[in-house]
Formats: sequence, structure tokens, C-alpha cells
Amino acid sequence: MSEPTPTFPVLAAPRVDSGQEVWIISNLRPRWWLYVLFFVLTMLSTTIVGAGMGYNYLHRLPMFSLEDDAVSIFPIEWAFGQPANLLLGFPFSLSVMLILFAHEMGHYLYCRYYRVYATPPFFVPFPSLIGTLGAFIRIKNRIPSRAALFDIGIAGPIAGFIPSCVAMIVGLSMSRPMPPPRGAYIEIGFPLIFRAAAHVMDLGAPLSSLALHPIAAAAWVGMFATSLNLLPGGQLDGGHIIFSLSPRLHWWMSVLTVAALVPLGRHLWYGWLIWAVLLAITWKHPNVPRYPAVSGARRGIAVFGLLILVLTFIPVPLTQHPAQTFSWREFRDDMRDAMHSLEHDVQHLLHRK
Repeated sequence: MSEPTPTFPVLAAPRVDSGQEVWIISNLRPRWWLYVLFFVLTMLSTTIVGAGMGYNYLHRLPMFSLEDDAVSIFPIEWAFGQPANLLLGFPFSLSVMLILFAHEMGHYLYCRYYRVYATPPFFVPFPSLIGTLGAFIRIKNRIPSRAALFDIGIAGPIAGFIPSCVAMIVGLSMSRPMPPPRGAYIEIGFPLIFRAAAHVMDLGAPLSSLALHPIAAAAWVGMFATSLNLLPGGQLDGGHIIFSLSPRLHWWMSVLTVAALVPLGRHLWYGWLIWAVLLAITWKHPNVPRYPAVSGARRGIAVFGLLILVLTFIPVPLTQHPAQTFSWREFRDDMRDAMHSLEHDVQHLLHRK
């Protein structure tokens, strides 16, 4: 996801020339070693997660199976136990990294087109269900116009949506029916575009009864990330698009989006509450010069962006089966046991010394 910065960064220096204020932006050299390092780490973390997905696919299990005969969600020891295990993760990792890279390069290339300084894509590894927290670029100087803001904002979702569609078609064509799960698992919800593709392709089984190929899983991640970025508020890509059309509309849409995410979080998926908080704390959008304004064909592209949001939005992305209710008392007891265990280990180490 793109992470905008204030209008003028500290690297900009003002200069008065002929009675006019001119801003000079230093051409900083990116620390390529850092970007390469985090790219490799994210590639590694997504490969580990993908190895588990590949194992589940071969054994006709749900993508996030919690059964005893399935591997763990982040099977690092199992993946490195044999090289063949780690190889199972490449279809997912290569596909999801390509989708994330395409999304961020859409932003980056349009920044270069408008001579806006932006960092290269920065990937974030994380031992989660998908092995990453995504990617982002940072914009380091002022965006010259609302038309430029619109182009930069919408280029990423469109650039990521296209390879996600390709991965969806390829992955669904290789997915296979599976028997009903015997144990616990995390069920994923499918966006409208997945359901439409499954109907056209006539897969022979409902999406919920398919052992998804890892490439289809990467497409699901790409669609979900696209929908999150297109939420119309704050400083997400959708917020940039709305602000370029109308700053006043941006304020109202941010309010409505947060207001809509709260009941979605309470009744459908708790993750929406986190996104409501993120939108609330990134409410204010940096000001951007009005002209050239968004008009003509760009308004048609904005409608296409709205269509992408409708096609990729997933009201209930994840559901655990059998359902487990969250208990603060159990959480408190687990934390207390963990602290007692940590205290015991520390005392044991001190005693040994």
C-alpha cells in the first residue's frame, strides 16, 4: 500500500528567486541494500507460507487447515526440513510478489512520469497467514495537481488487479474438489469476481468445496489487497482518488467509510475495526493544487475503479470453523500463564549464571 507523506518533506529547501518561492528537491539515493534485503525476506516468508498451502492443496485440504494431519500456518521448521517442502511454496510466493510488485510499480512509474520523487517499493515480511503485510512506496515531495494525484492513486490498484485476474483464472483451473474438512480450519470468503469466474469456468464444485491451488490463493490475496487499498477514505489509494475529485467529498466519504466499517467489524469480521481505526488516524489528506483538475476520461476511469472495488470487496474475508468466541478472561489467563513461564525461564537462567 502506498504511504503518502506531508506536502513538503525535510529534504526540500526553499529559495526566493525573482520574488517567487522555488522549492528545490534533493535527489536522494535510495538505500538499495535495504530494499533488496526486505524483498528477499518477504520472498522467504511468503515461500514458507506457500509451502504449507502447497501441501494442503496436494492433500485436498482447506487452504488454512488446522487439522492434525496438516502443517502449521507458518511451517518454518517443516519447510526447511526438506528442500522439496520449500519448493512447494514458490507458486504462491512468486505469484503474490508479482501482484504486489505490479501494484506498487503502478504508483512508482506514474510518480516518475510526473517527476514526483518516490522511493522504490518496500516489502514487509511478516509470519502471518499470507507471509507479508504488503508493500508500499513513500512519496517525498509535492504532487503537482489533482490530475496527477488521481493518476498516481488509481494506477496501483489497476496494475495489481490485472495480474490478480490472470492468477485467478490460472489458479482456479488447477484447483480440485476436496472432501468435507474433518477438523478445524479457517474458511476464506470469496469476492464477487471469484464467484463470477467460477460460474463461467464451471469448476464442478462450489468454491468453498475446492482445494485451492496456491496460485489461486495468491490471486485471492491480490484481490483482497486491492479492495483494501480502494476503500474510499483517509490516505488509502481510494482516498487519493476521492480527494482528487473533490476534497469535500473526501471528508464525507471518510466519515461514511469509518461509520460503515464499525458495524462490519462487530458483526462480520473483527479486522474491519482495525481498518476503521487506521482510516480515522489518517483522516486528513495533504492539500494538492486543483489544476489541472480531474475531468474527461479520468472520470470514466474513476467509475472503473469503483467497479474494481465492488468486484474485489470481501465482507467476511476469514471465518474459523468450528467457530470460537473471543473471551477476555481466557486471553487474560493465557497472558498470565505466559508471563509466569517467562519469569520462570529468566530466574532459571540467572540461577545457572
